[in-house]
Amino acid sequence: MDIRRSKTQSNIMTEGSPFRALLLYSLPLIAGNFMQQLYNTVDSLIVGRYVGDAALAAVGGSGQIINFLLSFMWGASAGAGIVIAQYFGAKDRKRLERACHTTVLLAVVAGLLIMALGLIFSKSALIWMQTPPDMLEEAMIYLQVFFIGMVFNAVYNMIAGILNAVGRSELSLLFLVISSVTNITLDIALVAGLRMGVMGAAVATDVSQAVSAVLAVGFLMRTKESYGISLRKIRWDPVMAKRILRIGFPTAIQQAVICFSNVLIQSGVNAYGTLAASGFTAYIKVDGFNILPVMSFSLAATTYVGQNAGAGRWDRVKRGTVTVLLMSVVYTVIMGAVMIIFRYPIISFFTSNATALRSGVLCVWALAPCYAFLAVIHSLAGAVRGTGHTVPPMVIILINLCGLRILWIRFIAPLFHSIMGVYLTYSVSIFMCALMMVLYTWKGKWKDRTAVK
Repeated sequence: MDIRRSKTQSNIMTEGSPFRALLLYSLPLIAGNFMQQLYNTVDSLIVGRYVGDAALAAVGGSGQIINFLLSFMWGASAGAGIVIAQYFGAKDRKRLERACHTTVLLAVVAGLLIMALGLIFSKSALIWMQTPPDMLEEAMIYLQVFFIGMVFNAVYNMIAGILNAVGRSELSLLFLVISSVTNITLDIALVAGLRMGVMGAAVATDVSQAVSAVLAVGFLMRTKESYGISLRKIRWDPVMAKRILRIGFPTAIQQAVICFSNVLIQSGVNAYGTLAASGFTAYIKVDGFNILPVMSFSLAATTYVGQNAGAGRWDRVKRGTVTVLLMSVVYTVIMGAVMIIFRYPIISFFTSNATALRSGVLCVWALAPCYAFLAVIHSLAGAVRGTGHTVPPMVIILINLCGLRILWIRFIAPLFHSIMGVYLTYSVSIFMCALMMVLYTWKGKWKDRTAVK
């Protein structure tokens, strides 16, 4: 049952300094997310500059629908990562192997399902979101082409979950760097060069995701480590699939409902017109440079706690939780200040239109001061999930980042008579969620036992 490995081959987080383990694990994730956000941002920059504000708004508005459908895959990936991290920490080679092979099959199934749903319902969703007529057709084209490549997206993300769970986050970084370079190159060639518009941007994304998926699958098939895969061993393991989905389902529901609330917010922004939506899209693209590192720290907390919970090292669980919380808060305070200070130059990269620029700058004022609270939410939620207790974070996040947002959009935002009322939905919900997450982490019983079985 023993898993043989060297420290250069995997990051076992049950030994040594928690800060060092978390830092070494987080840095490749942050760099990878930076690259991913970079090519998403370049995507928007090229579309905004070479196609126009309507196309930029179309790509941004499509993102909420994409994220809503992807949330179910993210949940399954999170469940797989927690299960694999716990088996890896417990040195249970047999169940680790079963979990990895089941995860790959789940990825293919999830990718096909999301692709079908996206192709069937994307137009109806855009209309329901009050997408302005001048951006509807381009948003529809972008979504249809994007969802064709969904299987590659699902396979890569699920395999990245496997690699991250065993501490091989540097490989996720490598594959993302290659994918990002591919995406940016194709963006320049297809959108700026061949003038293919939003279709070119979507094709570039599909091809880059296919590249990362092929690289990830190829590595797992070649490695001799316990988390490697063999095509002949990929089969449906009902017991393992049930465990992965049971742990991942609350996260999937949480992400789906949050994305639904974000769709409502996007609808509120769309009501102010294409230029307002364009400014909002510009901010959201830059916002990813702040949010994705927070999610990286959250994943680091989940993996760290998962491995140590699996090994029964509860003393390290507490130290690691405090450490990752401090790391995340310090980062977000710095980035929030940078966003506020350089708000005009940052948003003007995407658009020169005065109305769009004003919309993006207002969004900076509403969200940038809240980054530290967002760090608190996701760092603590990530630590709790690492023990397998995924329901309490889900409940807290749903109450605030969904329920409160829906109520605010419906009853409070109209009282402002400006788009700032819509943007403040984020600020209020994030603060309340952070407060509840701190109270639960402090008083809750999540540290009493682990869900490892």
